[in-house]
Amino acid sequence: MATTDASPPATGVFELRVYRRGVLEHEFAEPNLVVDAAKDAHAKLIGGNGSGKPVNRIGFGANGTPPAPGDTTLTGATLKPVGQVSYPSAGKVSFSWTLAANEAVGKRIAEFGLICSDGSLYARKTRAPIEKTDDMTLSGSWTITF
Repeated sequence: MATTDASPPATGVFELRVYRRGVLEHEFAEPNLVVDAAKDAHAKLIGGNGSGKPVNRIGFGANGTPPAPGDTTLTGATLKPVGQVSYPSAGKVSFSWTLAANEAVGKRIAEFGLICSDGSLYARKTRAPIEKTDDMTLSGSWTITF
């Protein structure tokens, strides 16, 4: 009996806070897309062949095109290690992150991505562009639920 799996293996919530000169200017939390490549990461991790598959970076890119399941990269990405990894409840993992005032200055940020250690894209979120300035800090978390 053949089966098809048209749904992603997980869901996610992307949280963003924008600070200007240390004052909270904007914040939101919205669902994100866990892309098709995440299925490979999950299969290899639970099969014991997960080298390169742990999520360890967040990317900030310029492409505002809505996320699609087949997405594999971010455009012109600035990559940073994720901050703390936590497990808020059963079946959830959360990645905290920060983009400091002196990072990605002048960049137009319209997309965010969770990146595995082998460079593969795990999840992607787009939003109205942020013109990153040197008085602006971005921070947030990305929670994946299984």
